[in-house]
Amino acid sequence: STLLRCINRLVEPTSGRIFLNDEEITGASNRQLRQLRQKIGMVFQQYNLVSLCSVQTNVLAGKLASISNPASLFNLFPDADAGKARHVLQRLGIADKEKERADKLSGGQQQRVGLARALMQEPQLILADEPISSLDPVTSKQIMDLLKEFNQNDGVTVICNLHLPYFAREYGSRIIALNEGYVIYDGPAIGLSDTELHSFYDS
Repeated sequence: STLLRCINRLVEPTSGRIFLNDEEITGASNRQLRQLRQKIGMVFQQYNLVSLCSVQTNVLAGKLASISNPASLFNLFPDADAGKARHVLQRLGIADKEKERADKLSGGQQQRVGLARALMQEPQLILADEPISSLDPVTSKQIMDLLKEFNQNDGVTVICNLHLPYFAREYGSRIIALNEGYVIYDGPAIGLSDTELHSFYDS
């Protein structure tokens, strides 16, 4: 979680440098950081939705960085953005929830809204911080399938923090295991034995 938050500087790294392609995130000014964050979608463990607002408003929040502050204060988004939000919700199978309040949805539906919000940015990178930790196994697989689809079909890089070994190996192309800030494994998921995989989570 700390690593993901360092990448978009929700947490300031104490050392090292972070780049998105050729653009350095560490040391970026507030203006540069705002521009860089438009390229990074964040999916949170606890969804981070505005519970009293509609699904549509929460999804449109993904465009906040690209509209003026006065417009965002009054929830004034271009018609094109509203249409895109509807399309994204259709893609995630919850278009019928567009006008409902976010807190009326199930956990899986709320996480889909979080994914839709991230997709509204048309990001180069999605940071998914334990996106399935609060979900049942069936819903967890649905969310991971969606992240896989964004990666394979949309060309979006996904960095996903998981504490479930099965899902890490099932969906990861590269696994990086960290222990107290140190990398203890960095390699492909294929060929990683159950014993090796579980040892990372037990350490």
